[in-house]
Amino acid sequence: MNRTANDVLQDFKFRGVSVAEWARQNGFSPSLVYQVLRGHSVPSRGKSHTIAVRLGMKNGITEPDLDFSTSRYQE
Repeated sequence: MNRTANDVLQDFKFRGVSVAEWARQNGFSPSLVYQVLRGHSVPSRGKSHTIAVRLGMKNGITEPDLDFSTSRYQE
């Protein structure tokens, strides 16, 4: 089950880490991380997708895997 923005914020609080600190440590703009957490940036691709996956807010792959010969999804 994916985590909600509130879950993520509670985890940051529990660990004593700020959102901005996590963002910088992971190579992201703090403002973009806040946008993802607030739902202002739809995490469908690019950095917002990577942020959401790394925070556990959505399922996905963050490394480029452009071999489409096999799919994880069946039609």
